[in-house]
Amino acid sequence: MPGPLAGVRVVEVANWTFVPAAGAVLADLGADVIKVESPTGDPQRALTNLLNLSDDGPNPFLEVPNRGKRSFTADLSLEGGRGALARVLATADVFLTSNLAPIRRKLHIEVEDIRAANPQIIYVRGTGWGAHGPMADVGGYDVACGWATSGMAYKMSVGGDPLTQPPAFFDLQGANTIAGAVGMALFKRERTGETSVIDVSLMHVGMWALSPDITGSPFSGATGLGDRTQAPNPVVNTYRTSDDRWLYLVLLQAARFWAELCTLLGCPELIDDERFADDAARYTNRVACVAALDAVFGSKTLDQVHELLDGFSGVWAPVLRPSEIPVHPQVEPNGFFPVVTPQSGSPFNLVPAPMRFDDVPTVPRGAAPELGQHTEEILLETGLDWDEISELRESGALG
Repeated sequence: MPGPLAGVRVVEVANWTFVPAAGAVLADLGADVIKVESPTGDPQRALTNLLNLSDDGPNPFLEVPNRGKRSFTADLSLEGGRGALARVLATADVFLTSNLAPIRRKLHIEVEDIRAANPQIIYVRGTGWGAHGPMADVGGYDVACGWATSGMAYKMSVGGDPLTQPPAFFDLQGANTIAGAVGMALFKRERTGETSVIDVSLMHVGMWALSPDITGSPFSGATGLGDRTQAPNPVVNTYRTSDDRWLYLVLLQAARFWAELCTLLGCPELIDDERFADDAARYTNRVACVAALDAVFGSKTLDQVHELLDGFSGVWAPVLRPSEIPVHPQVEPNGFFPVVTPQSGSPFNLVPAPMRFDDVPTVPRGAAPELGQHTEEILLETGLDWDEISELRESGALG
């Protein structure tokens, strides 16, 4: 079944992960995404693979943001390269870029340049710090613009050194934001005939993710740091098991679940303990309540907790390691980790865009392309013949 964006063509002049990952989401949903690369390629291709230390298998840094695309090489510093790009743009619906204004001007890919080739194209800029202000032309990765600046690093570093951000954490949140905005712009254009210029920044994405803390801080003066031993609701908290694993309890309606939790965990004496008899008592005696639950969970392995809480009506979850996620019982039935088969090499699994339409799982359309793999194919689609393509190639316009 074709995806919801079948028939939509996206042209991407972007590097690294943030904006290219938005292209990957659009490709998963059926769009024809053409990744325009310089003759030397997206520098992401050369990034050392620290997430797959085996001798085979995929490079997540390349596959996650670039699967399912077609690669087109052009030297946009040359008139011939820009002319080749213009022919592709004439057939496109969306243009994505991660380049800052000075580079956009140098490569002639500002809004007016792209709209000269296609007045109806939707133009999307992904930036680190936003399209305006004194840092508009300052480069930035998600560790700086999202993790450090949003407050997330501070929140995640209680009582210790700042933690390292998971790879591409805010890049991928930003990619989802871009993909959603593109869908809205396509809808607007279909309804009104008007096109759009879209801006998404990693700093704004990070602030959105931490917006409850940021919104409340001017009024409460709160630091946002939490001491788990002082949790206001002891059953919205983390607990360590005897085998040094952690789990989260997320029982927002504590009174509803307290008795059931204590019964299943084999500590019914806590149900009627006057210190923990209701929400107010558990708050007043929160340190003692957390300590009591620490003792209960600390006497059991994580497997034992799983067995005891099987069928529990409240929400809880263990802290999983990445290697444990593919075998989680929800993954296979929902198509959360389908197989991708590259043209060369062994098949591997890849997380698709996190949505499904008409109860059909989203599946990546293929692995990341080789550099320039589809250049001639795409130019032939624009009406150029082989002689014209050869001339462009010989001039260096195509790399």
